Amino acid sequence: DLKHTHFGGASNKKPRKAPAEKAAGVARGRGKANGVAQHNGDGGDPVTLFEVVKLGKSAMQSVVDEWIESYKQDRDLALLDLINFFIQCSGCKGTVRIEMFRNMQNAEIIRKMTEEFDEDSGDYPLTMPGPLWKKFRYNFCEFISVLIRQCQYSIIYDEYMMDTVISLLTGLSDSQVRAFRHTSTLAAMKLMTALVNVALNLSIHQDNTQRQYEAERNKIAGKRANDKLELLLQKRKELQENQDEIENMMNSIFKGIFVHRYRDAIAEIRAICIEEIGVWMKMYSDAFLNDSYLKYVGWTLHDRQGEVRLKCLKALQNLYTNRELFPKLELFTNRFKDRIVSMTLDKEYDVAVEAIRLVTLILQGSEDALSNEDCENVYHLVYSAHRPVAVAAGEFLHRKLFSRHDPLAEEALAKRRGRSSPNGNLIRMLVLFFLESELHEHAAYLVDSLWESSQELLKDWECMTELLTEEAVQGEEVLSDRQESALIELMVCTIRQAAEAHPPVGRGTGKRVLTAKERKTQIDDKNKLTEHFIMALPMLLSKYQADSEKVANLLQIPQFFDLDVYSAGRMEKHLDALLKQIRLVVEKHIEVDVLEACSKTYSILCSEEYTIMNRVDIARSQLIDEMTDRFAHSVEELLQEAEEADDDDIYNVLSTLKRLTAFHNAHDLTRWDLFGNCYRLLKAGIEQGSMPEQIAVQALQCSHYSVLWQLVKITEGNPSKDDLVALRRVVKSFLAVCQQCLSNVNTPVKEQAFMLLCDLLMIFSHQLVSGGREGLQPLVFNPESTLQNELLNFVLDHVFIDQDDENQSMEDEANKIEALHKRRNLLAAFCKLIIYDIVDMPAAADIFKHYMKYYNDYGDIIKETLSKTRQTDKILCAKTLILSLQQLFNELLQDQGPNLDRTSSHVSGIKELARRFALTFGLDQIKTREAVATLHKDGIEFAFKYQNPRGPELPPINLAFLEVLSEFSSKLIRQDKKTVHSYLEKFMSESMSERREDVWLPLISYRNSLLTGGDEDHMSVTSGSSSKAGSVRSKKGRPPVHKKRIEGEAARGRSSSVESSWMLRNDTLQTPGALQTPQLTSTVLRENRPADQHMPDPDSEPGPQMQMSWLGQQKMEEVNRKDRTGLNYIKARSNQGVRRGLMEDDAEPIFEDVMMSSRGQLEDMNEEFEDTMVIDLPPSRNRRERAELRPDFFDSAAMIEDESVCKPFYF
Repeated sequence: DLKHTHFGGASNKKPRKAPAEKAAGVARGRGKANGVAQHNGDGGDPVTLFEVVKLGKSAMQSVVDEWIESYKQDRDLALLDLINFFIQCSGCKGTVRIEMFRNMQNAEIIRKMTEEFDEDSGDYPLTMPGPLWKKFRYNFCEFISVLIRQCQYSIIYDEYMMDTVISLLTGLSDSQVRAFRHTSTLAAMKLMTALVNVALNLSIHQDNTQRQYEAERNKIAGKRANDKLELLLQKRKELQENQDEIENMMNSIFKGIFVHRYRDAIAEIRAICIEEIGVWMKMYSDAFLNDSYLKYVGWTLHDRQGEVRLKCLKALQNLYTNRELFPKLELFTNRFKDRIVSMTLDKEYDVAVEAIRLVTLILQGSEDALSNEDCENVYHLVYSAHRPVAVAAGEFLHRKLFSRHDPLAEEALAKRRGRSSPNGNLIRMLVLFFLESELHEHAAYLVDSLWESSQELLKDWECMTELLTEEAVQGEEVLSDRQESALIELMVCTIRQAAEAHPPVGRGTGKRVLTAKERKTQIDDKNKLTEHFIMALPMLLSKYQADSEKVANLLQIPQFFDLDVYSAGRMEKHLDALLKQIRLVVEKHIEVDVLEACSKTYSILCSEEYTIMNRVDIARSQLIDEMTDRFAHSVEELLQEAEEADDDDIYNVLSTLKRLTAFHNAHDLTRWDLFGNCYRLLKAGIEQGSMPEQIAVQALQCSHYSVLWQLVKITEGNPSKDDLVALRRVVKSFLAVCQQCLSNVNTPVKEQAFMLLCDLLMIFSHQLVSGGREGLQPLVFNPESTLQNELLNFVLDHVFIDQDDENQSMEDEANKIEALHKRRNLLAAFCKLIIYDIVDMPAAADIFKHYMKYYNDYGDIIKETLSKTRQTDKILCAKTLILSLQQLFNELLQDQGPNLDRTSSHVSGIKELARRFALTFGLDQIKTREAVATLHKDGIEFAFKYQNPRGPELPPINLAFLEVLSEFSSKLIRQDKKTVHSYLEKFMSESMSERREDVWLPLISYRNSLLTGGDEDHMSVTSGSSSKAGSVRSKKGRPPVHKKRIEGEAARGRSSSVESSWMLRNDTLQTPGALQTPQLTSTVLRENRPADQHMPDPDSEPGPQMQMSWLGQQKMEEVNRKDRTGLNYIKARSNQGVRRGLMEDDAEPIFEDVMMSSRGQLEDMNEEFEDTMVIDLPPSRNRRERAELRPDFFDSAAMIEDESVCKPFYF
């Protein structure tokens, strides 16, 4: 056996029999007992101990007291009750009878119970869901605890009850049945916990008795009471004997159960063991808190299951919370510290949070325990997107950096800087930490992480302002420019957090409802920051007005103000100071971020609900008047000088236009008529071709805002006809300018024009008149085909490009990502036009065909577009899908010629794309019936569209397309397969049906796909080589699964074979491969083929709205054909058809979903493997030899040798 530490005192007693031996001996010597039927279930249906505990209606104290009374009357029957209680708590239906109890060993009883175990369900009481069974677990644990507590003074020392129970639980815990192992381990661990409590009480009594004895013995002879000394000696001896008994019991449980089950195959069992050993070490640290027991927790930190690792960490947290226990934990800390620190990056967030908290406790207990590297591993977690992890890391950072002050330095600083100054050094430290982390865009995350632990520091805005505005005194280090920028950014983030009282974007699921206390704190913080920054903000803007980054951050502060304070506190002079500083900032900067911040600040201050609105509106109007006059003057000069304009003229126009554009975004400036001058600039640029791109971009954006503000005024009022006509004229002229800009040589201009066109077409579409706005019908614009084609070609030229080819010098990863986001926005803008039926849906064919090649970049956008268009019009969407495949096929024909290599990667790519398209139709074949039938119709017509110019004996040029089309056959229900097959036969000559050469394989394969589950006489047509060819694909798939009849809907039943084949293909879904880039073509560029090669008339194909009539037409033609053959023939055919239909229904294989069934079988196999896994291997000779030596308790090799069992559970 493995060497373990025994409890002290056991060696002084004579050796006791093992519990199993003693119980067996006692059982053999028992006499008969009365009342067997009452306990073995033969007489009626009485309430058992298990049912009493399960229901929990009686107090556990009374239940245990009743059992103790029965034990005193007949301990065999009472113990039989207890044994059956444990058996039934395991979910076993069997009952141990009195004869079995007397005459059988524990192993035989357990074997017998295992045979009677109900294996129909894997559930047993401890794993069953629901509140009843959750309460049962609690009652079960409480029963054991109360039982030991009530028996601790007499019964547990009778060498019968405890030996029997421990022996039973030891045997059950070694069972291969999971339910027995789980239940008995929980019972044994709770039993051990109760015994540890008894041992602790005994130890306390022993200490008290010893003190009393020493005190009495030390008295002078005349006052010493010898009788009392004798009693105390007798009591001490009795307590020592009881202590030895308890220690023997605990040793039996620990060595017989714990050391085997703490590494059980079942994670729940391992978790129980670790949780309880943590309780023992905390409860009775003198006996258990040593390296002999800590090593089990340390080894289990490597467990592969998160719940077990979590129990380890929580057990250790309970120990590290007590400072007095640190000396006993020193060796453990040194050995397992690295593992604990690494768990802060655990894949389970709950485990990571508890690991950080444990590291924080270690830090609190001993700063020297953690190295700088250990601390740095935790520091960076304050930027984690998972808020609990970040908050725990913030607590660690607070403990390490912000909770240790220098009292002398603080006192000196307080005298110099006022009441808020003690935080000065800490704020400097926070700024340095932020800068060293080099994650400047994540200041909001850092503040949020520290908010709960360092709120007092983060809300010290007075100290932050003083650090920024006041001059440093002699000997004090001056804040650098980077440090000032960082401090301003952090300060703004703290203001936002205080005012909004919720985490930043990206942390948390959304805004939660604040409690009354939180709401009051939020209001108080908002008032506090408003009162402070109303006065401080103008000073800060004045100092940093030349620095665009600092100003842009500072100008975010007014949006968090309580603006009523301005009027309520009579602080209008501070408002004037703020407006003056904002005006200076606008005149000094042309950076977009700064100008937008100024514009937003004006917009907030101009809110009509506040009395300061008029004062701010006057200041804003004066500023706009000046900028508008300057803009008009500079535009005149620029247009007059034309090509002779110098850089100053261009800068004057551009700087003023940027300011006006930023303001026009948030403010209605239509009364200044900016559209006119912007339109003049754009027209001049188009006509002369020399307009600087930045001016063109800004003019487009400003014109766009002007149009939108005019629309807002019209929709909010009662517009006249003249107003509508005037706006329509403006929109029409602007759309024309944007369309002309699509051919501009400068890419930024083209991209801006494209985005504005998409936005305007969306806004002024047919949806403008919805919601009772029919009067706005004159403003609706429907894009002409030429504009649609230009937009589509722009997408093909600027979105579906290889990034490396776009700009070879673009090495910066951030720039590549930004460029990708821009292209995604362009594609999304165009796809919205398709989804809302503004651009014709067939244009989407050019988008859909790129689904595979650009899956990683745009797969989500294209898939969503496909989904939305299908909701709009299923049939037209299906026609668009087949059109995209036809385009790819035509491009392949142009590249490779008519003799396609069907095994090439290009053809495989088209087939894979078709398969992906087929998957998007889903499982409900009834809903997609018409759409799929239309798709097949268009595909068949395309395949036979052009005859082979070398003669009719050769296959049509596009015949290979049928191989692509066969990917959609599984989406046809059986009736429609016959209809589509009949339609296919119209295009086939008699000779085609008999051809078996390789070039005809696509036709053979497609026919086979349509004849799955079809008529037997049709199947004979494709016998021989055709059937062999048709099965080529299936041979590469999975082996056939067992047939299983599934009861269900008729339509589902008819198509379940097809659905199962889809499941099979879906299970082997691969990551989209790179499809070779075909030559890009627009939907307006069609193949120009000679008219005499046209077989069926394409003009005769029905429109989408007539699709059902096409299916009906095919069926009617079939019926008419049968009618013409005569009544007798009809009877014969119909009788045969009925017989054949019945045979088809019986013979059709209906497969299970292989994915689900195989997964379920794997889980069952895993479950079975776990339950039958032999955990306790016999000790090897080498292990026995080493056991004679004193092993290193932190060497896992001393515990477990076999690699298959003992490898640490790395995750």
